[in-house]
Amino acid sequence: MLRPRIGGLLHPSRPGTAHRPKRTPRNGPPSTAPRRRPGAAAAGRDGLRRLADAGPGEARRANTRPRSNHTLETALATLRDLALFLIAERAKDGWELVDVHDIEAFLNTLPRARKRRLTVLRQFFRFARAQHLVLVDPTRGLTGDEARGFRGVTLTLDQQRDPFRRWTTDETVHPHEALVGMLALLHGASSTETRLLQIEDIDETAQSLRLGKRPHPVPMDPASWTVLQRCLAHRDSWRTDNPHVMVTEGTKAGRSPASTAYLSPILDPCGFPPRMIRSTRLLDLVNTMDPKLVAAAFGMTAESTLIYLVDHVDDGRVPYL
Repeated sequence: MLRPRIGGLLHPSRPGTAHRPKRTPRNGPPSTAPRRRPGAAAAGRDGLRRLADAGPGEARRANTRPRSNHTLETALATLRDLALFLIAERAKDGWELVDVHDIEAFLNTLPRARKRRLTVLRQFFRFARAQHLVLVDPTRGLTGDEARGFRGVTLTLDQQRDPFRRWTTDETVHPHEALVGMLALLHGASSTETRLLQIEDIDETAQSLRLGKRPHPVPMDPASWTVLQRCLAHRDSWRTDNPHVMVTEGTKAGRSPASTAYLSPILDPCGFPPRMIRSTRLLDLVNTMDPKLVAAAFGMTAESTLIYLVDHVDDGRVPYL
């Protein structure tokens, strides 16, 4: 365990006072037993105990509520996770060895909890510095703002091939599933763009579509065009005047598009949600082409495509730079 060097701990029977070692009697022999230093867990609990003891007073002065037991338990769990991370990942066994790079690496393990974790660590290291446990606060200078960037899950090439074969070769697959999947996989179309697609958006001569707010028609490849024809044949079987390509039993009598609730589980049989499939395509296009060209083709702003840029260079491309 981590063994911090700390000057004084809170006395268990008198909160808020420093614990001082007992004086040796003048006439008695001095004690030769070694003094045990508190561990990291004890230091962490002591710091949180001080926060808990000061909480009600600070809350009264600020006219706010004191910290709840759940808040203290969450803070203690964060310190426990940091101690385990330092030992297992950074090979450090003392709080005095912790630097800003260790804290940044620990926060990156859970990016969504960065702000909450950083708040707890700031409180603890302020206490640790006041108790001479550390000389420098490693959390100083860090910000709780999350770095903007794509953190979603994407599909590998093998994972992309399986649904592609399913939608292009399996006649038992529903035409709506095949259309939503193919447009997302090959053309980066969102579920909304596919849901709002109308008959007048289809150019039979050029074999292209107008998707959403994209400024230019999207040319269809042979596989996507075949899937689209299957979907149009399914629409014709309803004998409807609905102008949309995707027509359901609930929308065949009107002119409204299919509901979002209908499209939400439509790709469940293939095992991948539409957003994951679309993000895979956008990530590939942005990192292989000019992000500005991708933004212009998709009708997006230049800033919205930058989140899909990776923060490193592929090893295979380094010799060519």
